[in-house]
Amino acid sequence: MPRLFILGFLAATLLLALTRPTAQANDPVADALKSDPKPAGELIPLNKGETVLLDAKGKKLLLKSEVVLREGLLELLVCLKRTKEHESILSVDAPAQIIHAGLLALGAKQGSPVRWQPEFQAATGQPIDIFFTWTDEDGKLHRDPGQSWVRHATRRYFVEKLDPVPKGFKLPVESELKWDSRNGELLWYGHMSAAQRDETLKIADDAAFQKAIKSFYQQSQIRAMDASWVFAGSYFLTDEKTGEKFYQAESGDLICVANFATATLDLSATSTATNDDLMFEAFTERIPPLGTKVTIELIPNFKPQPKTKGLNPAVKKGE
Repeated sequence: MPRLFILGFLAATLLLALTRPTAQANDPVADALKSDPKPAGELIPLNKGETVLLDAKGKKLLLKSEVVLREGLLELLVCLKRTKEHESILSVDAPAQIIHAGLLALGAKQGSPVRWQPEFQAATGQPIDIFFTWTDEDGKLHRDPGQSWVRHATRRYFVEKLDPVPKGFKLPVESELKWDSRNGELLWYGHMSAAQRDETLKIADDAAFQKAIKSFYQQSQIRAMDASWVFAGSYFLTDEKTGEKFYQAESGDLICVANFATATLDLSATSTATNDDLMFEAFTERIPPLGTKVTIELIPNFKPQPKTKGLNPAVKKGE
């Protein structure tokens, strides 16, 4: 398929689907249209920096990125460069609109962003499979599912109500378990080992206490994220003074692991976006060194998808 035809379709699709204003002189889509055509089958750069590549034959979009974070709580899997590198594993130097347009060109259907009112509704849209391709220091090539670099957060407090409080209940001074007498809550921070579980269970025979400790153990185990991403598509806001439209994902929210209405790609399940209760963190042991160049594969999945349940029934509105 000639390159100009693909890019012409790309630009037209973006303009129609997103109700964008007429392209300006510095419009990256228009800039891409000025490039010389290439033979069918080759990767087609969609921006000047050639960090977004359309693989029409392979039916996927490739993003050139690098590792910017290996440890800590996450709001994003991938952000735009110079935006939210402090809470995202990878960074891409490209406009979010170009990535959005590339997915449209592959036939991916835009859905709708997460909604919080009048009641919570998870993001919808074309399921997008994500893979990371990178080469280690020994020259070995790796291809990892996007989910494998993210795990359920363990660097946080786990809380369980203890009601009623066992008669004469008191924690040993040396115990890592904490007791909030005011709120009647037990607190545990971080991963609980099997040895810690067994030792803590000896503190009290009360059934409610035993149940709480076992819950801490189960919740704090290290496990990769199993949720999937959908093409939610973010949204536009219009400047009342100038009439100019702004694509909200340009703030950095390209591929999220916490629900944001501004995300181009969001999880199809519930994931709190409040800073004090983030659900996911970087799976440090699986992520290559900072600065490692990574090719992100975004592959629209057109197979029928099973219905997914929310990850967290106690949803809190994102900040």
